[in-house]
Amino acid sequence: VIKLLQSKYHYKEEAEIICDKVQVKLSKECSHPYSTCITDVRTSHWEEAIQETKGGAQNRKLAKECYFLWKSTRLQHMTLAEDVKAMLTQLRKEVRLLLLTNGDRQTQREKIEACACQAYFDAIVVGGEQKEEKPAPSIFYHCCNLLGVQPGDCVMVGDTLETDIQGGLNAGLKATIWINKSGRVPLTSSPVPHYVVSSVLELPALLQSIDGKVGMSV
Repeated sequence: VIKLLQSKYHYKEEAEIICDKVQVKLSKECSHPYSTCITDVRTSHWEEAIQETKGGAQNRKLAKECYFLWKSTRLQHMTLAEDVKAMLTQLRKEVRLLLLTNGDRQTQREKIEACACQAYFDAIVVGGEQKEEKPAPSIFYHCCNLLGVQPGDCVMVGDTLETDIQGGLNAGLKATIWINKSGRVPLTSSPVPHYVVSSVLELPALLQSIDGKVGMSV
């Protein structure tokens, strides 16, 4: 998008400022309920960022061009690494796997389709399609029902303490595993996971150390 704004519309440093503003707006999005089309919401992010930076009248046409370019580029880069595919394939021979994600239905389904991960899971649940999202216990109970298992037989694996780990704790799951890729130190008020790994590839060895066969929600 920066290249588009600079080459086609002759923006200079404003191009990066606009993109930075959009990132801030994305981080502040309210994830639920979804009463407005996500395309309209995110086009408005771009429209507002352009107006805040450049001034003048709103430019919905340019905002749409930026949004759809950003979206298509993002989806093109969403892939599952080969080692992760191999790990999921092997794990699925031993446990049931469910993908649980918060977010708008359209956005998340597009991402799932883009990375072609459906074949690696027994079920996929999108928060935007349910009454409640993580960390509400109800969505975890729904996932357990889909897998045909009890909460006490499931392990929650996720990279967000406030939704993934807190949700797993709220639902009384067998264990929670936090993927802490950056090695960050959580706040003292943060939920405390049962286990911490630095890479999703550490899961097979860790799961072997957890007693019993489990259904797993990643």
